[in-house]
Amino acid sequence: MKDSTRQQSWKIRTELPVEYEIVKAHGLLNPANPELLTVPGGGRGAGTRLVILDHSVDDLYGAKIRAYFAENAVSVDYLTLPGSEENKSIERVLEVVDKLNEVGTNRLSSPPIVIGGGVVADVVGLAASLYRRGIPFVRVPTTLLGQVDVSVAAKSGINYGGYRNRLGAYTPPPRTLIDRSFLATVPDRQLRNGMGEIFKMALIKDLRLFELLEEYGAELIEKRFQDPEPGSGGLEATVADEVIGRAIAGMAEELQPNLWEKDLKRSVDYGHSFSPLVEMRALPELLHGEAVAMDCVFSALIAVGRGLIDGDRFDRLVAVARRLGLAPSHPLFCDVELVLEGLADTVLHRDGKQNLPILTAIGEVCFLNDVTDSEIERACAGMGRLLGSDAGRPQQCVGADR
Repeated sequence: MKDSTRQQSWKIRTELPVEYEIVKAHGLLNPANPELLTVPGGGRGAGTRLVILDHSVDDLYGAKIRAYFAENAVSVDYLTLPGSEENKSIERVLEVVDKLNEVGTNRLSSPPIVIGGGVVADVVGLAASLYRRGIPFVRVPTTLLGQVDVSVAAKSGINYGGYRNRLGAYTPPPRTLIDRSFLATVPDRQLRNGMGEIFKMALIKDLRLFELLEEYGAELIEKRFQDPEPGSGGLEATVADEVIGRAIAGMAEELQPNLWEKDLKRSVDYGHSFSPLVEMRALPELLHGEAVAMDCVFSALIAVGRGLIDGDRFDRLVAVARRLGLAPSHPLFCDVELVLEGLADTVLHRDGKQNLPILTAIGEVCFLNDVTDSEIERACAGMGRLLGSDAGRPQQCVGADR
């Protein structure tokens, strides 16, 4: 007699094609420009579109955005959210979901549009990944950080339990629209914040980009990446386009072969090994790109200690950070216990390995898995010396001399 209860198993294997585009679209809010109306796959779609704005975008461009859709006779409902890091929360995700329900969003043909910085884009991205188990959306980043970093990413995330991006999903929107003219109204500090991520990309893979930042970075911030007035003799628009273009292209090149992060050795994690916990503990004092730039310097100190780069290269990258208005250090990067705690959480995130991207030259990295507590302590002490040189007097770093 056969045993009808014997164990059985089934294996299902499939492939999900993923394709999304990042489109440079100057003059996006001109009613004659069709890009904002176009749904993924072409056409204008059907149904009411939900447009999510962050508060600053609504204040600056709300009237123009509403006029754009009104002149194109598109049915639109609006939701405005705060764009600060503290609001990157599950409560804001559910607020978007509630609004999608209220509007009656279709599964495919009326994708929501998010216009704003990286925080709001992350919130909407996670909401879109959950709503009806996933709907398309259109992303319009209005900050420099959003245009060079968030614009390329396939993932979204929110903060939870005191940790950055602890909850999230891989949800690339089919379309992201980049319009450099939005940067004209971005405050200097937010431009420097975006420069933190461009600085990272330059350090890990693009010497040419580093040299552009070295020569033109401060002026790009001063001019807000805008075209010069005719006859003004200002910085050519091609420089702004090249800096933004190289940052986006470099990020895309790194992400495409490893979009779902199955390989946990990622050079784009440079600047993100120690900073996530420091950034969360410092809120709202540090912006994301500011913390990333400090982590880049901290990691470079480890490289110097290993003899992977020399002091001249280290001094050069610190000088470029300062030229971009990015402080190279912060007291929390001198707190050995906190930095070690941050590294321990990173190791969990990287499945038990450090996988630390570390510079071997400007534009090149290797990966380390044997960085010791003593090396961390020495790097913390080095960050303390940078604080002292910035302030003109020594500052004490907690635990740096233990």
